[in-house]
Amino acid sequence: MQSTTPHSPLRIPHYSGPLPYSALHYRPHHTSFTCALSTAPKEPNPVPPVLSVRDLHVTFRLDQGTAPAVRGVSFDIGAQQTLGIVGESGCGKSVTMLTVMRLLAQPPAFVDRGEALFGGADLLTIPDRDMRHIRGRDIAMVFQDPMTSLNPVFTCGAQIAEAVRLHRTADAAQAREIVQDMLQRVGIRDPGRTAAGYPHQMSGGMRQRVMIAMALSCRPQLLIADEPTTALDVTVQARILDLLKDLQQSMQMSMILISHDLGIVSDIAQQVIVMYAGQVVEQATVQQLFATPLHPYTKALLETIPSVQKKRDRLTVIPGEVPNPLHLPGGCAFHPRCSRAMDRCRSECPQLSQKSTDHPVRCFLYD
Repeated sequence: MQSTTPHSPLRIPHYSGPLPYSALHYRPHHTSFTCALSTAPKEPNPVPPVLSVRDLHVTFRLDQGTAPAVRGVSFDIGAQQTLGIVGESGCGKSVTMLTVMRLLAQPPAFVDRGEALFGGADLLTIPDRDMRHIRGRDIAMVFQDPMTSLNPVFTCGAQIAEAVRLHRTADAAQAREIVQDMLQRVGIRDPGRTAAGYPHQMSGGMRQRVMIAMALSCRPQLLIADEPTTALDVTVQARILDLLKDLQQSMQMSMILISHDLGIVSDIAQQVIVMYAGQVVEQATVQQLFATPLHPYTKALLETIPSVQKKRDRLTVIPGEVPNPLHLPGGCAFHPRCSRAMDRCRSECPQLSQKSTDHPVRCFLYD
């Protein structure tokens, strides 16, 4: 029987066994009975999402005051799907996922309310011991800067092997084999040399591959990639993204990609949520977002992407900057930078409305 633990997602085959007794209709006046199934249509059982975040609120309580970093964020990610979370720096993307991973120091960070359901458990309330079993084994994370994420005094192989021995039943020899295999899978030509080397001896792209190998060494069900191509040149970025897509397909895992670059997200994700000032301002499929963007912030982000088809003297920029969480503007947080702001936007905060059933947007233009 296939395991139903979070580490081994349940796959239900088509039923081919005997019919239940209730489906058999016995006719006592005949020498035989007939088998008849109910003709009433049956709704298929919905497949639960791998991760479901609901109404997440996170604040930082500082000497200067209380800073709301995440304000009512909700989303689902299904099995073997990729969800992109986009927005400028300071919009709450990384804080949201670090909260789910329970990697924020508390204090100063506090989860005011919300839940993050994974495998039937709320990651925000389960004991620390249980969370340590899930983190790294069932949910793994690739951080922004591999140079600061890798320990400079240990070899790369030793750091990957530590994760393997912590979460998988493997002795030292088996761990070394797994390390060699993972380094090969992430495209490193000489895994033995890389495993024996230290992080400072490698390029940025090599360090990022080592981080990906470490994250995937325990075959997680969900991978969170936080700006995996930061500070890498364009050619290396393309290789890392292709690598992530190939590994996701071969390992049949779900992935959350955090980025400020909509171009990267369009190439790898199926669903996208756009965040601004700690809130989700729009959520859609990739096709919907690029074909019919609704929120003025989303449209402004798309305008900033350089295009070879459009000749421009200057690149498009969004005026102003993301507001400080300690001093959020009244009403809609985007109204100081919005070209379509109305008087209502300055006094009221819009709710996440539904222009269509699968394209929520937080804007009074679609109220």
